[in-house]
Order: sequence, then C-alpha cells, then structure tokens
Amino acid sequence: MPGFAALRSMSLSLRNLAITLALGFAGTTSFTLLGLPLPFLLGPLFACLLAALVRVPLAGTGKVGVAFRTVLGVAVGASITPDLVHRLPEMAYSVALVPFFILLIGAFGYPFFKRVCGFNHPTAYYAAMPGGLQDMLIFGEEAGADVRALSLIHATRVLVIVSLAPILLTQVWGVPLTNPVGAPASEIPIPELLLMVACGIGGWKIGERIGLFGASILGPLIVTAALSLSGIITHRPPAELILAAQFFIGISIGEKYSGVTWDELRRDVLAGGAFCLILGVIALIFAEAVAFAGFAPPIEAFLAFAPGGQAEMAVLSIVAGADLAFVVTHHLVRIILVITGAPIVARLVRGREP
Repeated sequence: MPGFAALRSMSLSLRNLAITLALGFAGTTSFTLLGLPLPFLLGPLFACLLAALVRVPLAGTGKVGVAFRTVLGVAVGASITPDLVHRLPEMAYSVALVPFFILLIGAFGYPFFKRVCGFNHPTAYYAAMPGGLQDMLIFGEEAGADVRALSLIHATRVLVIVSLAPILLTQVWGVPLTNPVGAPASEIPIPELLLMVACGIGGWKIGERIGLFGASILGPLIVTAALSLSGIITHRPPAELILAAQFFIGISIGEKYSGVTWDELRRDVLAGGAFCLILGVIALIFAEAVAFAGFAPPIEAFLAFAPGGQAEMAVLSIVAGADLAFVVTHHLVRIILVITGAPIVARLVRGREP
C-alpha cells in the first residue's frame, strides 16, 4: 500500500535522524570531557563521520540545520559596524588578491582532477572550484558532472580544512580558541533577541525567494548589517545559539559521508584529500603574503584565505577572536566570484578542448 510505504519511509527517516542527533551529542560530550578544541563543531563532525564509514544509517537535519546557519549570518551582520565601514579601504589590497587566489587554485586543481585523477571535464572543473558546496553541485549537475563525486570531494575539502585549521591556529600561532562565542541569552535585551530572530528567519526566506546564493547565511547577514549600521542591533546572537549552530554544522559535514563505498573512498575522498594539499600550499602562500605586506595580522590572513565553507570559517573566526567581518568579507568575495564566473569559464575551457 502506498500509504504504508510512505509511513514506513518516514519512520526510518526519523529513526536515522534520532541516531544522527544522538551521535552528535555523544561526540560533543566526548570532546568536552577530553578537553579537545571546538567540541560543539568537531565532536559531532567526527562522531558522524566515523559512524558513516562503518555504515551506520544517518540522516540530514533538513530545514532545522539550515535554520541554525542563519545564526551565523546574524552574527556576521552584527559585526558590520560603522567602524568597519571606515576600515573597508584597508581591506581593498587583500581583497584584490582573491581573484588571483581563485585562478591559481583552478590552474592547479583542474589538471589534477582531470589528468591525474581521471574525472571527466565537468566533474574535474567543478571539483577544482573553491565555491559553496550546493552551488558547485547544481552547476556540476547541469553540466553533466558526477554529482556524488563532487559532493564527496567538496565535503572532504571542508572536512580537512575545518579539522586542520584549529591545529594550525593553536600550534603555530598559539591561539587558545577559547574566545567567548557570545554573551548568554540572559544578558541580551529581549527586544534585540526578537529582532535577531526576525532578521535570521526573514533574511533567509527573502533570500530564498529572490534566488540569493547561500540564502540562509547571506540573507540574514544583509538584514542584520543594516540594523547594526543604524545602531539598532548592538550584540551578536547569544552563545547558546552559536554553539547550537556549530553542532548542526558539524553533523552536516560528517553526515555527507553516509553510504560511502570503498571505491568512493579510494577514488573521490582520496582525490579530495590530495587536492587539499594543493589548496593548503596556495592558501598559505597568499596568507603569508598578506601578513608580510601588513594588510592584516597573520591569524586573520590565514582564516580569510583558508578555502573552507563560509559558515565554518565564521565559527573559527569567532572562537579565535579574529576580525569576523574581515574574514567573511574575503570569503564572500571568493564565493561571489566563483558563482558568477565559474559557468562562463567552464564553457570557455570546454570550447578549447579537442
């Protein structure tokens, strides 16, 4: 019976979701007890990753997980203040390097995936582009790419960067990653809390309606920034919500490996991991150049050019006490350039091939 089949499918989905959330809580608890960094982000990430690799059935958190990403959009928007606007000319020099950063990644990444790893043209091209995961999957699917391979390659990129960045921050620069993520909800005026909720949900839904890329982050960011610049919003979202956002981001990264096969591990995940070495070298070169030129302190330069997801980099910036607006500005420029330019360049590259 169709009704029974649908009910059974819903029951399995809810069971898998319950398993995923339980693993997330277990990972957070374990990391907290062991004193490991970023327990709310890395704990769920590694718990779900390990479970996926041993074929435990997992499920994505759907709209709930996306909704918590709006918290980071509000947090970034709240950091865009009049003082930041006055500092924008100072950022121009390092932001101007972002297009060259993208071109260099593509120049090394595309031949690596096509000639070394043997992927077809659209898969190799969109695997090399350091854009948002969902956007690259959409463009890649339209171009005839292997969507599953793209998903695993980009998930591996984010996984490796999010895992290694805290180690570099603590061991190379001595950053303790203990910066308070925000004030407790009890210390923020209730009207301002309600405004933040409205900015998060309203900005997200408006962004979706107008087709804005990364609507769950960028929509709330734009709306909150307008209120922050006018002095209406003066706080970041409460610490409880930012920790919850970390939790759901960690789950979403680990859960993407659900159902992965040994062939996919050997081909797609290994290719993504090897590509991260190329990304790491390029990112460190640009970060060192920016820091050496005095455009930004080393920590901000590193986080601005580490090609992870904008949500993950926002979290790391907050816990590292870095200049959140500076870091996110560079990532937004990178994402915008990739999304607007990648399809055009893809057709040009395709046209030059024999």
